[in-house]
Amino acid sequence: MTVTVKFVNYDRALDGDGKLAEAELHFFPPSPLEGMKLVGFAVWEPTKGKGRNVTFPSRRYTINNEKRSFALLRPIADTAASNALRDYILAAYAAWEATR
Repeated sequence: MTVTVKFVNYDRALDGDGKLAEAELHFFPPSPLEGMKLVGFAVWEPTKGKGRNVTFPSRRYTINNEKRSFALLRPIADTAASNALRDYILAAYAAWEATR
């Protein structure tokens, strides 16, 4: 399966919240997801410390006035499985940032 990361321009001046870019995964043949894209990823600058972070698509909901989120993309068994995707998106962002 071929997956490409596409970054959507994000105007940081809008809210100054540390978000660097929004990202989408685009799927190409051969894949059952061919022609589809998965949206909802974001690359963030840390408020403290070093490195960057990637957030995954999620849906917010409220229970007893407490806000929570439900991850839409989750590992099947190994909780470290998302690290490879996070690293892939961060590497793609670094390459994209270098061309800007």
